[in-house]
Amino acid sequence: MTTFIIRRLLQSIVIILLVTIAVFLCMRLLPGDPIFMLYSPSELQTFTEEELDAIRRQAGLDKPLPVQYFSWIGGVFRGDLGKSIMFDFTVSSEMAKRIPVSAYIGSIAFILGTILGVSFGVISAIKRGTWIDSLVTTLANVGITVPTFWLGVMLIFFFAIDLRWLPVMGFTNPFTDFWDSTRKLVMPIICMVIPGLAGYARYTRSSMLEVLRQDYIRTAWSKGLRQRVVIMKHAMKNGLIPIVTLTGMGIGGILGGSVMIEQVFNIPGMGRLAVEAMFTHDYAITQGLTLVFTGIVIFSNLLVDISYGWLDPRIRFN
Repeated sequence: MTTFIIRRLLQSIVIILLVTIAVFLCMRLLPGDPIFMLYSPSELQTFTEEELDAIRRQAGLDKPLPVQYFSWIGGVFRGDLGKSIMFDFTVSSEMAKRIPVSAYIGSIAFILGTILGVSFGVISAIKRGTWIDSLVTTLANVGITVPTFWLGVMLIFFFAIDLRWLPVMGFTNPFTDFWDSTRKLVMPIICMVIPGLAGYARYTRSSMLEVLRQDYIRTAWSKGLRQRVVIMKHAMKNGLIPIVTLTGMGIGGILGGSVMIEQVFNIPGMGRLAVEAMFTHDYAITQGLTLVFTGIVIFSNLLVDISYGWLDPRIRFN
């Protein structure tokens, strides 16, 4: 296991470097000059070419691409993700403000979606062919297909505009005003929970049905063991192995999986920062966000691989 972890960590470093190079090049291949985003067309007409070159030089955009990349990656190793071209703040300081917001919302949605989805999936598998199974399956299919941004707009219209029960948008720190924070997060969390819950329910049902057909489960039933013991002790461990993979993907999406939700509900999180950076061609923010998201995804995948060996002793890593 130790050899496997070390090998995966080395692979992860290579993957992160390749991703940073790809994003660095792709951002600079996009049409348009980020300097033009700083000023209005009328202001740009007043600048001479020498003044524009001076602005590019100040932003470090006049250097060759290899020099720009190694300058940025060298700053990353020192904990410096660069400085925003558009907003004149350091990427690290802005991300320090945004990460807690996305992590708070994403963690709540992730925990609720996982617990409820797995529970509904197990119940649906145990009650296969009953009205409970039909209801869970139907709702899960609807939950997977419904667009989250459309659901967010509908929730705003119904709960905020029509009934006036909840605030339309925004975010309040729970340590500042917990009640106001909770009211503002009800609709965003519903939008984030439903797709995950539906996916967990479907995958859990399929996986559990496959496990319940195995010989060792039939042997457990024939020995007269109670249903709770058969399900919890014998079926759940093997039945949840595919769910671990889905959970790893969910962990990777805690920070970056709420892009549309943060846009719809005007939440100042990482997803909204990523959208703003892309529209304004802000190289430093986009590169910093990609680096963070890539690291989280790789770390979550490593946890998934390690969990396989614990859930199923038949799986061995050489």
